[in-house]
Amino acid sequence: MASTTALFTGLSGVIANSRLIDVVGNNIANVNTTAYKSNRLMLETAFSRTFSLGTAPNDTRGGANPSQIGMGVKIGGTQRNFNNGGMSATGVNTDLAIEGDGFFVIDDSGNQRYTRAGSFIRDSENQLVTQHGGKVQGYGIDENYNVVEGQLVDITIPVGILTIAEATRNVVFSGNLNASGEIASLGTQITSEPIEVLGSAAAPPTNPPYADTSTLLTDIDDGDGNAQYAVGDSIRVGGAEKGGKALADATLAIATTTTVDDLLTFLELALGIDTSSSTDPGGVTVDDETGIVTIEGNYGEANELTVDTADIQQLDSSGTSKAQPFILSKAQEAAGESVRNTFIVYDSLGTPLEVDMTVVLDSRDDTGTTWRYFAESTDSADGDMRLDTGTISFDTSGRINDPSEFTLQISRDQTGAVDPLSMTLSLNSDPDTVTALTDTRSSLAAVFQDGSPIGTLSEFSIGEDGIINGSFSNGLVRTIGQVALAAFTNNEGLVDIGDNTFRTGPNSGTPVVTTPQTLGAGRVIGGTLELANVDLSQEFINLILASTGYSASGRVINTANELIQQLLLIGR
Repeated sequence: MASTTALFTGLSGVIANSRLIDVVGNNIANVNTTAYKSNRLMLETAFSRTFSLGTAPNDTRGGANPSQIGMGVKIGGTQRNFNNGGMSATGVNTDLAIEGDGFFVIDDSGNQRYTRAGSFIRDSENQLVTQHGGKVQGYGIDENYNVVEGQLVDITIPVGILTIAEATRNVVFSGNLNASGEIASLGTQITSEPIEVLGSAAAPPTNPPYADTSTLLTDIDDGDGNAQYAVGDSIRVGGAEKGGKALADATLAIATTTTVDDLLTFLELALGIDTSSSTDPGGVTVDDETGIVTIEGNYGEANELTVDTADIQQLDSSGTSKAQPFILSKAQEAAGESVRNTFIVYDSLGTPLEVDMTVVLDSRDDTGTTWRYFAESTDSADGDMRLDTGTISFDTSGRINDPSEFTLQISRDQTGAVDPLSMTLSLNSDPDTVTALTDTRSSLAAVFQDGSPIGTLSEFSIGEDGIINGSFSNGLVRTIGQVALAAFTNNEGLVDIGDNTFRTGPNSGTPVVTTPQTLGAGRVIGGTLELANVDLSQEFINLILASTGYSASGRVINTANELIQQLLLIGR
């Protein structure tokens, strides 16, 4: 009977509106939930009872519309609003928000999940995780700190643990060389007293008794008719200076075959005298007619050598000082416009190495000036401080011609570092450049070098493209990873599984995992959280409407009940 139908129709309204209140209540409850997406309930008419489908008009009668009575309301479904919520800056560098489409990818116990809530934290293993321990996914880096896309990995930010050191690859110079200075034509000249040979020497010298290059050190006369040196002795150079800078100690072990020539070569090496230039006759020689050893340094004031008698010691086999084999006197000081600059570079292990760059005025003519450079390092692992020498030309306007850059290599043999350390020295790298103009004195400075000692990851930040940049205590900034995003064809097809996370659904489509700002994915904003997109004013209106609908449907049930009671009274 009709009254019974009205009861069930009213019941459907009560049920539908109560579900509507549930949805509105859930939205309001989550108004402060990070990145919450509001829901709305869609209602539909239930099945209608049809008395007539209606008739079409004809020649004699007009048409009639269908005759139907509705059977109530039902829930058609829910619809989630994936529009962006507002952004709230937190200043916490692990907080992330997505502006635009996309979801963070989470590994939850081996299951891939998705979330918009970027309130992440770092766990005890320095992994970036959700509040419930889900691991944030992204891309790792290779040995050169380049992002490796394709394979998702757990994002790890090892602050205070990750260390880095970087070998120097480039050094840039700036300064001005005094083009009007004195052309370098003199080097330091230091001479010794004559060296004589024992009369019993197995191989007499060319001009006895004075030694020549082929004389064995064990045949040198100490002045009293005895051998100056014995096998097992050594000669040590220590305390000598070049350009006012102390040189590293060097030692020559004396064997049965060690000759005066070996000694001269050793002294050139220990004093850093470059003998490769035909225009700069520096070196250590012995005059076979007088037995006098002459030490001649390279040209230029900055190459001035200071070697005293006490700086060359003869040691016995136990390392105890035995004698001073040379009585030295300075015969000439170095002269010529020059400048010296010392700078620090780093090998692949972050070991600091000192390099000296000396530039000397070599010549001057109608085409400009020519300068000779000497690159040295007492930290070279092979014991040879002489790295390179060459010339640099400047035109009549003081601008550099050739070369504007050159390569240096420092031996790192047996140090555990990459061998050799190779770097490019640039003399003309805009805006830094070296000129050759008239001045009161020459100046030269290394204004940039890209190597660094060991540093520890101290801070990090995440950019709009998801790149995680780490700042190290040595000043380096390097990429340490990239956050990935997942995009779906139909976000509303995702299934909400709680904890601010979703999983794929039959109607969501396959996730496209990509980097932020590509393939439709939005940008990442670091130090920010996305707010819920709940519109409270709309929700309160919906609550009023749902409450009204619920009350009205209850009134229908009450009215139908009264009619049934009246019907029962008629039957009494």
